[in-house]
Amino acid sequence: MVPKPQRTILGKVSSYAEEAAAYMRRRRITRTPFARVHYRGGRVVAYPPDTEAGRALFRAAANVIDAAREPGAPAT
Repeated sequence: MVPKPQRTILGKVSSYAEEAAAYMRRRRITRTPFARVHYRGGRVVAYPPDTEAGRALFRAAANVIDAAREPGAPAT
């Protein structure tokens, strides 16, 4: 007996969704936070949070986010 067409499509969509969820889980496990800085001239440096520069950049980013959350802060 041939399966109904909508079941075949539903099976494919479900399969793609499961693969996407598994990819996101794997990515989340291996991903580590960093702060990326782009300098003039094209140089790009990624600072991990366990360095002094990385800690300073993470603190500065947290302060910017907190300031944006305050009432009366300008919308971006």
